[in-house]
Amino acid sequence: MATKKKYAIVGTGGRSSFFYTAIAADYSTTSIIVALCDTNQTRMNYANSKLSSLGHGEVPTYKAADFDRMIQDTKPDEVIVTTIDRTHNIYIVRALELGCNVITEKPMTIDAPRCREIFSAVERTGKKVRVTFNYRYAPHNTKIFEIIRSGAIGKVTSVHFEWMLNTSHGADYFRRWHRNKQNSGGLLVHKSTHHFDLVNFWLQSRPQTVYATGGLKFYGRENAEKRGETKFYTRAHGSEVAKSDPFALHLADNENLKAMYLDAEHEDAYHRDQSVFGDGISIEDTMNVLVKYRNDVSMTYSLTAYAPWEGFRVNINGTGGRLEVEVVENSYVNSGGDQSLEGSLESRTITLRQLFKKPVEIELGDSIGAHGGGDSVLLNDLFGEPVTDEYLRAASHIDGAASILTGIAANRSIATGQVVNVDDILVVPEA
Repeated sequence: MATKKKYAIVGTGGRSSFFYTAIAADYSTTSIIVALCDTNQTRMNYANSKLSSLGHGEVPTYKAADFDRMIQDTKPDEVIVTTIDRTHNIYIVRALELGCNVITEKPMTIDAPRCREIFSAVERTGKKVRVTFNYRYAPHNTKIFEIIRSGAIGKVTSVHFEWMLNTSHGADYFRRWHRNKQNSGGLLVHKSTHHFDLVNFWLQSRPQTVYATGGLKFYGRENAEKRGETKFYTRAHGSEVAKSDPFALHLADNENLKAMYLDAEHEDAYHRDQSVFGDGISIEDTMNVLVKYRNDVSMTYSLTAYAPWEGFRVNINGTGGRLEVEVVENSYVNSGGDQSLEGSLESRTITLRQLFKKPVEIELGDSIGAHGGGDSVLLNDLFGEPVTDEYLRAASHIDGAASILTGIAANRSIATGQVVNVDDILVVPEA
């Protein structure tokens, strides 16, 4: 019988359950979790209770300060990093130095100095970093790549990409640690890394120059005051005002959120249910980006975090025609429970319009589950039996860097008002 691959998980918030649930429920014959690490013992205890309920059994827990000891004690083959974004580099680098490969949640990190640390550690140790870009694996996104590669629209010349986050999912970034740009790099890094990676993947190219504008136009106290709002609160729990706010998140009403966050507050004072119309928000909710790629393709991109629907439209123009895509996703708030609804689809269409021909609706296979059906394919790629992937969707630290560089450059452009040359931020080697 083959030896099971051993995994340790650092960061046991909502996203970690995506990985530990899959290992415990679906990949228990090939994989095993050997340890959990976090700054918060209550959250680790909750993760252990979930593992136990899945038949995996509880595992040793280690506080963040004992990360090195965890590696020495449990000797994992790989470390899965699902901490807040600004600390990804700390655990990626140390895990590599201690002899482990790494699987990290996107974004790989949030700025160029942290990125350089990761590149240096990979070079020193010869170990590998995988970035979990599940959108690459969604059948409709893979189909877009396939159509472009076939030459059906000729040479690609331009891309128009519009992503809408609705007032459930989009608002959630303004309740949590993400609302502080020092933690997340803002949505152009934390969220848009998915979208910029897709374009890099579709075009098989990298960003060259970036210009961007952006601001906080909807969320935040000042914007609410301008719209005539007079009643405010700091957090939803215990607030009478919050009871009538459709944007409020009530932790006590959700068993998973209560166990992971409300019951854990006594350890770290982290509030998962902050008001989206409070003070102290330093990220943008309205962003527009103009990118020129190394292969001479241009992209216009927009992200709105308070739209009435969730999903995206992308139009790709080429010398032989045009590809038009619309994907509508279901609303979702990450609660660490059943994540099959996250990014699951209401509808999707891909229309191929070739020059001088009638438009054709592209047939698509079933997309079952989260992120347009991409999660299950990604998880099998990570934890299942290895299979050949003709689309080469597995993303390395190089892909991780290439995706965040568009957002990092966009943040610099918003701050300076200037066009930013990506190589001035970080030169990323070829894969």
